[in-house]
Amino acid sequence: MTDRTVPKPEWRRCAGLPASASGASQSRYRCATLEVPLDRTAPSSGTIELALLKIPATGPGHRIGSLLLNFGGPGGDGVDALAQAAPQYATLNARYDLIGFDPRGVGRSAPVTCVDDRTMDQITAEDDTPDTSAEETAYLARRASYAKACQAASGRLLPHVGTLDAARDLDAIRAAVGDPKLNYFGISYGTWLGGSYAHQFSGNVGRAVLDGAVDTRLTNAELGLQQAAGFQHALVDFGAACARLGPKACPLGGDGESVAAAARKILAGLDRKPLKTAGGRMLTQSLGDTGAAAGLYSKQAWPYLAQGLVDAVKRHDGTLLLMLADLQNGRKPDGAYDNLTAANTAITCADGTDRYTVADVRRMMPRFRKASPVFGPSMAWGLLQCTGWPVKGDDAAREVSAPTAAPILVVGNTGDPATPYAWASALVRSLGGGAALLTLKGEGHGAYDSGDACVRRVVDSYLLDGLLPANGATCD
Repeated sequence: MTDRTVPKPEWRRCAGLPASASGASQSRYRCATLEVPLDRTAPSSGTIELALLKIPATGPGHRIGSLLLNFGGPGGDGVDALAQAAPQYATLNARYDLIGFDPRGVGRSAPVTCVDDRTMDQITAEDDTPDTSAEETAYLARRASYAKACQAASGRLLPHVGTLDAARDLDAIRAAVGDPKLNYFGISYGTWLGGSYAHQFSGNVGRAVLDGAVDTRLTNAELGLQQAAGFQHALVDFGAACARLGPKACPLGGDGESVAAAARKILAGLDRKPLKTAGGRMLTQSLGDTGAAAGLYSKQAWPYLAQGLVDAVKRHDGTLLLMLADLQNGRKPDGAYDNLTAANTAITCADGTDRYTVADVRRMMPRFRKASPVFGPSMAWGLLQCTGWPVKGDDAAREVSAPTAAPILVVGNTGDPATPYAWASALVRSLGGGAALLTLKGEGHGAYDSGDACVRRVVDSYLLDGLLPANGATCD
């Protein structure tokens, strides 16, 4: 698509947006859709619509243009996420129109659908670390049934929701809003999307920040193994912080390792005896593991994880851990799910040809258990996510080299569980050219949204004034 062929969005008042955490007014927000080809190689395949949210620049100062934001995933929406997070980007919003978008296959943008909410409740609760042949048979049957349901409900979409196509959509949005260059802020999976854009459209890169970087050159097994180690490291760090509160506030252990061991025991016990919750659902081991992982994404969530573990052991109550799991799984209080899981699987399986077998899982299981006794087993079995998927996948999505692109700022957090810090320096090397690395010595997933003043100052200076820090700059 060229600038001349992209229609201009018709911006209107928004409806149905979630409120921001601060309760800020949304009267200035405008929403639109942008029509793009389903398959750019086959014009007769028709079109899909991408959902967009614009928050106009507030001033003072010269308007730079639009800043497109992707908050991660794959499968995470961008319209609702920006509506909720907008106050955190107020400094950037002074001189940029903030643009949130749901990538193709996600949220309001031709969403991939697979199963109904009741089935999702069953899937998220069922054992994802089979210990017996019967449990293994049931696990594999669920995987096969899910793939079949996705194909039946969304087969037309599945070949066209990968990152290669999503990056081309970014360029269509850039052209539609009238910007000669793409200014972009990508977090987590959004760094992969931004890297793919830079590779495909090097000459169109403006100011780009990639925070919580993914090393796209790794296999899915390598990604999972390093992620397991990252979550285990974060669990020990959480445990150390918990232990420092003393035995009354944290009756789980006297140091990080003992708290992590206590968490492992609590979560493993759910395999034999799930816990009741206030809403009547049961907290199973898979939900408990998910809830514990969710609690490690930010230091702000640590108190909820600590209380959830204490409630589990002292009161035999899984309510708080289930709440964390529901947030991670995209389950709303009314029992409805967003399409995060469906879109995550569809995009992941479109973005590579890795397809693992049960024999592969068994072979790699000792390494996963060593990386994380708590999270390793479920991550190892999770390697079967794309086994039997109806779309072959394309490894071209892993290529992010962009040596001729404008300098890109990559940000890494040394305590990041979901995108381990080593991935940030790896992405800098993969991008090439003038890419620079900014390091936060902190905790949690990503750096900018942690609220660290140093990171915000450096990132804002780059996006607002073009001041790229020296490669290797650090915020403590």
